[in-house]
Parts: sequence; C-alpha cells; structure tokens
Amino acid sequence: MELRQLRYFVAVAEELHFRRAAERLYVAQPAISEQIRKLEVELGVQVFDRTPRGVKLTEAGSALLEEARRMLQMAETAQRAARTAHERATSRLRIAYPPDSLPIAVPRALRRLAAHAPNVEVTFETGAAMKLIEAVRERRADAAITALPAPVDGLRTTVLGDEHLVAVVPVSDDRALQPSLTLEQLASSRVLLPPREANPTFHTAVVSMFRNEGLSPEIVELAEPRADLAMLAVASGAGIALLPASVKERHSGPGVRLVDVSAPEPVFQYAAVTHPDDDGLPTRALLNALTRAADQPSATPAPAPAPAPAPAPALALVA
Repeated sequence: MELRQLRYFVAVAEELHFRRAAERLYVAQPAISEQIRKLEVELGVQVFDRTPRGVKLTEAGSALLEEARRMLQMAETAQRAARTAHERATSRLRIAYPPDSLPIAVPRALRRLAAHAPNVEVTFETGAAMKLIEAVRERRADAAITALPAPVDGLRTTVLGDEHLVAVVPVSDDRALQPSLTLEQLASSRVLLPPREANPTFHTAVVSMFRNEGLSPEIVELAEPRADLAMLAVASGAGIALLPASVKERHSGPGVRLVDVSAPEPVFQYAAVTHPDDDGLPTRALLNALTRAADQPSATPAPAPAPAPAPAPALALVA
C-alpha cells in the first residue's frame, strides 16, 4: 500500500467522483482509477461501489477512510519534521576556539553575522588546539579559531591577524608601572604559561623567543588554560604569567596589571580553519564577516619595539 494510493483514495472518497478527484489532484483520471484498482486488489475488498452517477463508499471503504486520513497526516508530520531538521542543520554554525584567548576579530565578526544573517544558529565549544583542528577535519565543527603554524594541511585557513604577548604582573611589582616590558625584564621571574597541550604554537613560540634572546627563565605550566586562573596565580605570588595579548579584551583580575611585552616579532598568527568542502551559507557568511572584522583597525595597537623604560604618570589598576 502506497501513500499515493491512499491520497487518491481519500480524494475520491471526499469527492465521490473520479473526475472531480482527478481535477483536485491535477492528475489524469485513468491514473486515479488504476491506483484505486490496485489498492482494492491488494486489500482484497472493494472500497467503492461504482454507479453511472458517481461512486459511494462501501463498508470497507468507510473503515479505510479514517485510517487513511490518519496515515496521511502522520506522513505529512514526518516530512515536516525532516524538512525542519534539514533547515536547522543547514543554518547551524559550530565554532570551536581555544580556552585561553580569542582574537578581537571573532566577536566583531559574530556581531556582523548576527546583523546580516540572523537565522544562523551559532554554537560554541572549546578545547585543546589539536582537537579543535581535528574536529573541523572530521566535520564535527564548522570553524576552529587556532594559532599558526599548526597541522592544517588540506584545510582552508583564513588569517585573522598577528597575536602579541601580554605579561600579567602583580600590582606590587615595580614592573607593573612600565608601559611595556622586554623579555629580558621578565626572565628573572618564574614565567607561568598555559599548558602546552592547550596551545602548542603559543608555548613553543614563547620558549623560542627567550632562547633566541639568550635567556632561560624558569617556566612553569599552569594546570588549566584559563586566563582567570593565571591571574589568580600571579596575584598569589606564583610568578609572572605570559598570555596572548587578546586576553586584555575579555579579562582582568584584582591585584594584577596586564602589561604589553615588546618582542621582535608577533608570537603567532590567529586563523580560522574550515573544511575545504564546506561551502554552506553559514560558513561562507562567517568567513566573510571574519575577513571584514580582521581588516578593522584594532582599538589597542600592537606593542612597538621596547622604548626606554619610563614610569607611567598615573597607575591604572585592573580591578
């Protein structure tokens, strides 16, 4: 028994006329007659009594009519659910990002996306950098915000800009008064870094920067890649933390000050990584918004090479 046969049967039962049923369904009358005949053969009973003036339901046809209407309604509900699920999936955007920082281009892009593509449902997840990239490769995430260089061979990368360093310094430390700090000024302290697994590119770059300057500070990995925990560790006297400068856009902490670090080069580049086969509208809209946001001048300029140290005229504590 096919849904088409039930649809034809209901139309004839309601019109009590083959020709009117055919006109209602925009099909040829012989097609309806043939499908009703096949339905009766399959059921082994007649569902209509044919007369020269039209048709009327048999007792079997009357019993079938109620169930046929119910089955057609169930089929329509199932089709609607499938279409809704498909539409929801094609308007969903899954973004993965590292827990320690996020470039300013991303929230800018999300604001633009909300304005120009309000029907896109955005969800977020966070995790270690390598796992985020793998999620994109396996199509479990639509875009990952990550640091370059990274193993992104075969994936599409959209560079979002350079990332610099910021030092989290206790307010009681004289270095908190400086407008910026050099690596040499930091090397005498215990240096706290996010765990290497969370962002291998950042960890490796910082260690290499010190090594290239002939410096070898004591480096301690934090238990978790969270800026707020790094600031609490610094406030408690554990050392000076080095974090991506973009944490200044989202974090502050009592008892510490975030001071730019003057380094000969950026610590890494941020990029959005997407699958090359993903040409869906949400992903294309995100990449367009990210490109536009990355081209906007930053409100906080990148640190210049180290100027001559000079005390700040006033101390603004981050609270």
